[in-house]
Amino acid sequence: MQFEHPLRALDAHYQAMPPVAAMQLRIAGYDGDALTLEAPLALHVNDKGCAFGGSLVSLLTLASWGLATLHVQQAGLEADVFVADSEVRYLAPLFGDLRAQARIAQGASWDDFIATLRGRGRARTTLVATVPLPGGGVATTFRARYVAILRKHG
Repeated sequence: MQFEHPLRALDAHYQAMPPVAAMQLRIAGYDGDALTLEAPLALHVNDKGCAFGGSLVSLLTLASWGLATLHVQQAGLEADVFVADSEVRYLAPLFGDLRAQARIAQGASWDDFIATLRGRGRARTTLVATVPLPGGGVATTFRARYVAILRKHG
């Protein structure tokens, strides 16, 4: 798999952040277009026995951040990636393990994002992510703007 090393580095980065390590998330897949993360329900259960909303939005945020980070790195650039703003919709309770899949929003382009980052030193793009229900349908949707800023080397 051509993405194995970047995924190991991304996983190590996730695990280096104590709150993220506590989530016990794992990278479940990456095909160049979408990044999928998973986390066990047992660590993210609320008082109703379903997935905690804060855990869902965290996983969605991390999946989208990871996707943007991978694209920046694959372009050979060093940049810090930040979430600028986000909108989350909780559509149905999730009574299973958490699984979030992120991709670039329709109408947005990785090529444009990277070209802007190279040319201006900063760029932004919109990403979307979902958490599916085990039996079909969607538990949660997420739409966010992410910003990348090239690192300055002294």
